[in-house]
Amino acid sequence: MHKLYELKKAKKILIATNNPGKFRELKEILPKKIRYLRPKDFNLNEPVENGKTFKENAKIKSVFAAKKSGLICISDDSGLEVDALDKRPGIFSARWAGKTKNFDIAIKKIFNLLNKIKKLNSKARFICAISIAFPNGKSFEFQGKVEGNISFPARGRKGFGYDPIFMAKGKKKTFAQMNKIEKNLISHRFDAFKKIKKYFKFS
Repeated sequence: MHKLYELKKAKKILIATNNPGKFRELKEILPKKIRYLRPKDFNLNEPVENGKTFKENAKIKSVFAAKKSGLICISDDSGLEVDALDKRPGIFSARWAGKTKNFDIAIKKIFNLLNKIKKLNSKARFICAISIAFPNGKSFEFQGKVEGNISFPARGRKGFGYDPIFMAKGKKKTFAQMNKIEKNLISHRFDAFKKIKKYFKFS
């Protein structure tokens, strides 16, 4: 069956993330008529993410969840690249927050590293890879980004992850200071989703 037909006719899609912030943002930018499920609805564990790129890790998650659930699955792998830190934390962005996913720890680590080299406003970008996988193992990957810079002190309470220290190019607010409409119009996830829409003619 043609993948475009399957995607447009889907009544349920699994979003393969246990991160409530990512789930919320993906749900907000995806079509509204579809019911979105989470891995916990199927008692799915997370697979080992041993890819070397955002796209590889997104694919690992989506293919695993699609095969286990029997549903079309969408997964996201995203992170922050800081130029002055040789694009770290990159694909290890979540791991910098530790097992408890405490991003205050990760933000403090970035501050200490940048402060040491006197580059607290380093250029940076958020990267988002989205993978759409089908139960037969076929998948499609798309990547988006938003350019900007690191901005200390951390500001805002509306986002998650590294949002309080990221300011998109041309903006005067961090992602964590923006409302969801402001952020979703320029975010790395929305940039990736625009490519999905163009490829699948998906609305």
